[in-house]
Amino acid sequence: MATDPAQRPPTIDSAAASRWSRLAPAQNSPWLHEEIGRRMEDRLQWITAKPKTWADWSPLRGGLEAHVLVARRYAGATPYVIEPDAALAERTTGLLTAPWWSARRWQGAQPRFEAPPEDGVDLLWANMALHMAADPEALIKRWHRTVATDGFLMFSCLGPDTVRELRALYARLGWPPAGHEFTDMHDWGDMLVHAGFAEPVMDMERVTLTWATPEAALAELRTLGRNLHPARFGALRGRKWRGDLDAALAATANRGGPDDGRIALGFEIIYGHAFKPAPRVALAPESAVSLREMRSMLQRGRPGL
Repeated sequence: MATDPAQRPPTIDSAAASRWSRLAPAQNSPWLHEEIGRRMEDRLQWITAKPKTWADWSPLRGGLEAHVLVARRYAGATPYVIEPDAALAERTTGLLTAPWWSARRWQGAQPRFEAPPEDGVDLLWANMALHMAADPEALIKRWHRTVATDGFLMFSCLGPDTVRELRALYARLGWPPAGHEFTDMHDWGDMLVHAGFAEPVMDMERVTLTWATPEAALAELRTLGRNLHPARFGALRGRKWRGDLDAALAATANRGGPDDGRIALGFEIIYGHAFKPAPRVALAPESAVSLREMRSMLQRGRPGL
């Protein structure tokens, strides 16, 4: 796998990615995102750190139910909500804010929607967002700035083998790519270290979804994302193309077994977490240290060399 950012996936049209980031879901969080959030939350049992503050990155798409699970696990921690696009922030606020008469107001700290503390949060939770970022390395660096020293990042995203059946179908029919490329988990680990995180741990699993009809499959795929590949179809497609796609999808349906007659697509799910170590100052005649880094080093009682 290439390590040069110019050669490494994702192959994303940045303008299309920006439009997607501002498009609010027609309904609430996608089912697959909620399921991955549930599985990622279960992994928190193996992390001994107990955050006092945490932030949820874009929960409207990442999973509102998953947000509740994390809040329940860390009931004594102060939760923050970060919607990177203002177009989604108002809706997220309305969905996560408990009314005064709701019992939820007495079930732990209520989410806060202002900027997180200047020194960062102990946990940044980012479910199913990274694979749709036009500049993922810049996003990881932003996450690094949001995490406090000795805090940790927990994230998930789609991997390269996602919907390979659909990609193969498009290639067989001579159509442009069915979707942009997704990054390998080893490259994510490299980017985490490059951004300043330490001890990244990456894991992967495959999930298969099935549908009774092509219409149902395409409807759910639209909730999960968009084709952001620069070489995707450049214009609207007509009824004939849609009919050809439906027929081709129907022809892939499993025959025999428990999923007889159902269309199946596989998703590679990548999980990762990494800690943010104390800042270190390189030995040099002159060194520049931010006020935040200096405060962190002084609080630890050592110069961080």
